[in-house]
Amino acid sequence: MRGVLVRTGDALARALDRAGVIAEHRLRPTLSLAWPRVLTGVALMSKQTADVAMVGLVLGPPAIAGLAFAYAFWGIVTFLAIGLAGGTIALVSQHYGAERYDRAELAVKASLLLSVAVSIPLSVGYVLGAESLIGLLSSDPVAIGYGTAYLVVLAPAALFEFLNMIVSRTYAAVGDTYTPMIVRVAGGLLNIALNAVFIFGLGLGVVGAALGTGISLVAVTVVFAWGMVGNRYPGIDRPPLQVPITRSGPHVEVILTRQLLTISAPLMGRRAAETALIFPLLAIAGTFGTSVVAALEIGRRVRGLIDSLSWGFSIAASTLVGQNLGREDEGEAESYGREILRFSLCCYLVLAIGVIALANPIAGAFTDDPETLSLATVFVAVGAVSTLGLGLDGSVTGALRGAGDTRFPFLATLVGMYLVALPIAYTGVLGVGVIALYVAMVAETTVPGLLNYYRFGTGRWKSVSRSYRETPGE
Repeated sequence: MRGVLVRTGDALARALDRAGVIAEHRLRPTLSLAWPRVLTGVALMSKQTADVAMVGLVLGPPAIAGLAFAYAFWGIVTFLAIGLAGGTIALVSQHYGAERYDRAELAVKASLLLSVAVSIPLSVGYVLGAESLIGLLSSDPVAIGYGTAYLVVLAPAALFEFLNMIVSRTYAAVGDTYTPMIVRVAGGLLNIALNAVFIFGLGLGVVGAALGTGISLVAVTVVFAWGMVGNRYPGIDRPPLQVPITRSGPHVEVILTRQLLTISAPLMGRRAAETALIFPLLAIAGTFGTSVVAALEIGRRVRGLIDSLSWGFSIAASTLVGQNLGREDEGEAESYGREILRFSLCCYLVLAIGVIALANPIAGAFTDDPETLSLATVFVAVGAVSTLGLGLDGSVTGALRGAGDTRFPFLATLVGMYLVALPIAYTGVLGVGVIALYVAMVAETTVPGLLNYYRFGTGRWKSVSRSYRETPGE
């Protein structure tokens, strides 16, 4: 059986090479980095998807709507963490590629310190102001109650969300996506198991969902701490982390920390902008009723699962582009960026077609309410279409991030989401109806993807990378 799989894989690799999608010698390192991250993404995105499905089947559309409101605010935590981790992978991959391991370690230390500085105020703010914040999005007291309960319980785990992102990107930057996959997939399975116990077994509802997520985040952080100091994981056939955190100094370098902020700030802003868009979208959906809010959330959850592909291809592009830039091979870096993009789009297209064909039974896994099910079926199909834009944007942004070019993607996000998608969605309130939300879902992913593709084509990211590869004083 293994021989058949190997021969099939080899034949597929040759076919992709002949078709001009991706060269065979670039496909293998791409896949070796991408597939563990894809599984990691599936595991992590499945956590909230499982929350929505379990809570929705037990408590109905108002609970799904409440989770949607809470996820909008928790998404700020997640995407700020991803933005900061994007700066981490850019600096660590380039310094690791140049064999400057001491500077790579300093970049990780700076990232961990910034994680503490950013996450703690968010946690405090959410605990103290959850009900008021969620009340801005809805006038439904039942949905507000569900959302408030979830956010208050989960908010203290914000620091662990940040730390997990930083550590997993550090491993990816040195070419190891397998180790964090094992740790985070195990954490995702623990989360789902705890949810089932808390929601179905103990009847804790949305509080149980939040407890399951929070406990699993803490558990993953504890496990990651073992590897971050240079220890090998028993049972995982991988060497210890190549840039471990050590007690020896220095612990902070002002110039490197400034570079990290310069790269990460636009990424964090971009992710915050992506997250912030859901607030007006939910408010607009709320004008059509709780069922539309619940259906929109179901569509977004399914879209998030499909976009697990981007977890792999974006990280592969960042790592391989960054490492080749560190080796002063800009031509190979560009080839990796272009070919990963083409391969990514092929994968997204196949998966999107499958989801569209199964949209109704997929929506049925979240709700048995007839009105919500009918709406959710359409949102699932539209969400699948919109993932083609996510596939384009994820791979191109990953390549730009590997070079440290993060400002343009931030601006592209602002244009696509706030100058295009949001005005389209608002026409729903003016009389266009729910169809405006469908068009906005596609526009919010496609426009930034096209703009970032243009940026990559200009080649300006190469000069941006050179500025970060130069050591002060040289």
